[in-house]
Amino acid sequence: MTVQVEAILRGERRAVARLLTSVENGREGVDETLAALFPHTGRAWVIGVTGSPGTGKSTLVNALTQAYRRQGHLVGILAVDPTSPFTGGAILGDRIRMRDLAGDSGVFIRSMATRGSLGGLSKATRDAARVLDAAGFDIILIETVGAGQNEVDIVRAAHTTLVVEAPGMGDEVQAIKAGILEIADVLVVNKADRPGAAQTVRALRTMLELGHPTRQAGMVGHHGRLMAVETQLAADDGMWLPPIVETVASDNQGMDGLITAIGQHRQFLSQGERRSALEQGQFSIEIQERLRDTLMERLLRQLPADALDGMMGRIQSREIDPQGAVETLLSQIIFTPLAP
Repeated sequence: MTVQVEAILRGERRAVARLLTSVENGREGVDETLAALFPHTGRAWVIGVTGSPGTGKSTLVNALTQAYRRQGHLVGILAVDPTSPFTGGAILGDRIRMRDLAGDSGVFIRSMATRGSLGGLSKATRDAARVLDAAGFDIILIETVGAGQNEVDIVRAAHTTLVVEAPGMGDEVQAIKAGILEIADVLVVNKADRPGAAQTVRALRTMLELGHPTRQAGMVGHHGRLMAVETQLAADDGMWLPPIVETVASDNQGMDGLITAIGQHRQFLSQGERRSALEQGQFSIEIQERLRDTLMERLLRQLPADALDGMMGRIQSREIDPQGAVETLLSQIIFTPLAP
């Protein structure tokens, strides 16, 4: 076991910060370190926080973290920010809204740039969450970019997904168009002290009713479970019924109810093989994504340096179509047979 791995397992913040930088930049040797840490992961509960810009996600994360800290939890926060067009780094807007957490040794905040990654998450987010997990943080909050219809990838990294809405933003229709409601384990109506909050709750409840099995049999939602309007567990039919929780995060209102709803979802997943099935599905998707990225990287390394540039001219002159260009490029690659 390397010195760095030992320091991470002891929860040393400087070691954690350095490894997260290596993870985000894909530095040499990081894969070996992550492999050494992997057996020490799987203990943290990962909560995804997503929703449209302006719904108060960062403020909600700030208030939720303080509530968990009062309960004695160690909280790690991964705030996935848009990439700066000038530096390529995170804009750090979430740090500004989380000033209340500064100086708390039980909280670790890391802003990560998307760097062009779609889905509201950085490619390195999963690995970063595992680093925090191995370092002893038992609650990990992942706040996505808030880019509307690209938010659904959070379910591939989180155990519980919070979808945040706010009154007066007209987001309800956009949410159902984007599939945002289908990924919700808990729906949060933040800024519930504003006019129109009750209308937003009714609109969300109506949309959830559309997916109830009594209304539309066979509709499949998040994690293969049907959606419904009720705010309690449906233990008799084995379905999770996403609750709608009203909060005013700026005043720390509604946090106890939100933590209760998250706890109920955690309890639901702990029954039978539900958590195992969820994680198996997430690992399956992750392996496919890593295979795709690794294969693409290796294939491109085999191509001559000017192969792609030369092909662009042929495509622009209509000498060859894009699919034909792909076939031509692949024909220049030597595929090594797999060992028996």
